[in-house]
Amino acid sequence: MLRYAARLGITVHAAHLEDGVLGEWYEEEREIYVDLKLTPDETVFTIAHELGHAHNGDRCEGDPEVEERADLFAAQLLIEPARYAQLERDGIHRHDIAEELGVAPKALDLWLRSSMLKLRGITYVKARMGVGQWLHREQSA
Repeated sequence: MLRYAARLGITVHAAHLEDGVLGEWYEEEREIYVDLKLTPDETVFTIAHELGHAHNGDRCEGDPEVEERADLFAAQLLIEPARYAQLERDGIHRHDIAEELGVAPKALDLWLRSSMLKLRGITYVKARMGVGQWLHREQSA
């Protein structure tokens, strides 16, 4: 996520934030702040969420619709459909799939509702972010 943010000209900082605040996006400065108390998975998701605010040009704070849109952006950025499909085929419980993917169950549910379509026992992925959706991922050599 840090490389992805850097490619967008956004710097990410860890800081002590107010209680209940996981991250913040400052458009003018092109900076994201994440709370130091977060777990590694929470940190990655929070950065992706704040990148969603940047991507969408959000300025509203606390609007549930805006927050859900940023959560969806983060989930789409982080969840690889092929990995999800493999975990589902393995019969893993939904909460464990979310943990495996590094997202909260709520974010996984949001992703499933917006990105997946099941017809006659076949699951299809709806493309939402274009061909470069997962270009931020580094290929291991």
